[in-house]
Amino acid sequence: MKRVSPLFLVLLVLGFFFATYNLLTMIIHYKISTSERWDLSNPFIQMPGNLMEGEGSNSKYHVALTATDAPYSQWQCRIMYYWYKKVKEMPGSDMGKFTRILHSGKPDNLMEEIPTFVVDPLPEGLDRGYIVLNRPWAFVQWLEKAMIDEEYILMAEPDHVFVNPLPNLARGKHPAGFPFFYIKPSDHEHVIRKYYPEEKGPVTNIDPIGNSPVIIRKSVLEKIAPTWMNISLRMKDDPVTDKAFGWVLEMYAYAVASALHDVHHILHKDFMLQPPWDTEVGKKFIIHYTYGCDYNLKGELTYGKIGEWRFDKRSYLSGPPPRNLSLPPPGVPESVVRLVKMVNEATENIPNWDTLNRG
Repeated sequence: MKRVSPLFLVLLVLGFFFATYNLLTMIIHYKISTSERWDLSNPFIQMPGNLMEGEGSNSKYHVALTATDAPYSQWQCRIMYYWYKKVKEMPGSDMGKFTRILHSGKPDNLMEEIPTFVVDPLPEGLDRGYIVLNRPWAFVQWLEKAMIDEEYILMAEPDHVFVNPLPNLARGKHPAGFPFFYIKPSDHEHVIRKYYPEEKGPVTNIDPIGNSPVIIRKSVLEKIAPTWMNISLRMKDDPVTDKAFGWVLEMYAYAVASALHDVHHILHKDFMLQPPWDTEVGKKFIIHYTYGCDYNLKGELTYGKIGEWRFDKRSYLSGPPPRNLSLPPPGVPESVVRLVKMVNEATENIPNWDTLNRG
C-alpha cells in the first residue's frame, strides 16, 4: 500500500468535519421528527397502494456493496463481510451470495478474502470530489457484466453490520427501503421539479429513501440504475441542486429515479438502526455506524463534542481501529454497546487485522 499524504488526510478530515457539522441541526431533532411523522409501533411505515395483501417473496437476495481500495473503506468492508458470513445461515435469513463492487478500477489486497467484482471509476474529475457519485455507475457496470444468480439484490454499504438475520423484505416488484428522516422531497419541490416533471405526479410520489439499504428485484434495479446514474450527474452539475442536497445528493437521485420508473418502496423502519440516535437493537436487522458516538463518563451523549469515550469511524481514516476497543461507560445505550462488541468480535477473528490494510 502507498503511504497516504499528510495533506490529503488533513483535507479529508476537514471534509468530514464540515459534513458532520451540517448534520447536527438535523440529528438533534431526530427523535422528534420521526415520532411526529410515523407510527413507530408498526414496522411498515408505508406500503405501496397497489400491493396485494399476502403478496411476498421468499427468494434469496444477493448482498452487494460499493467500495474503494482506501484503507478506510477496506477495514469497514472486512467487518461487514465477517458479520454477513455469521448471519447468512441463521434461521430467518434469505441471504445469498456476496459481492464487494470495487470501483477503483484495479484489484486490491482483499480480493482473496472478500468476493469482489472490479469496475471502473467515473472519468477523472467527473465526481468533483464527491466520491459517492461512483456508486450508481458501479452498479450499472456490475449489473451489465456480472453473473448474478439471485432474483433480488440488497444494496448495502461498508459501514453496515448485520445484527439479526435479514429476510427478504421486498414484496414482488415492490422493493423494501429504509425511511431517512432527512430525505424530504416535498421540502425541495422547486429543485425536484427539474428532474421529476409535474406530469409524473406530485412530489409525494418520491419515497424518503436512499439506495441503501434497499432490497430490490434485479430486473427492477436494471431499469432504475442508468437513470439513477444520469440524474446523480445532472444534480451534481447544477449548483442550486448541489447546494440544496449536499452530501445526500446521490440519495435524492435514487429516490427520484425510482419514482420516474413508477417504483415505490415498502418503507420499513426496522430495516436499520443508527446509533447513537437509535438506542435499542430489538428486532432491527442492520446497524449503520455512520454517526460518531461521543459520551462523557456518566454515559451522557455529548452532542457534536468529542466525548471522554468515543467511537467514530472517522477516527480511523488511514488504517483500521485497534483490536479490543474499550467498551462504553455505564449508561450508554444498548445499540452503542452492541456495536462496539460486534466490532471487537470481528477484529479479533479476522486474520492480519492490524497489518493488512494500514496505510
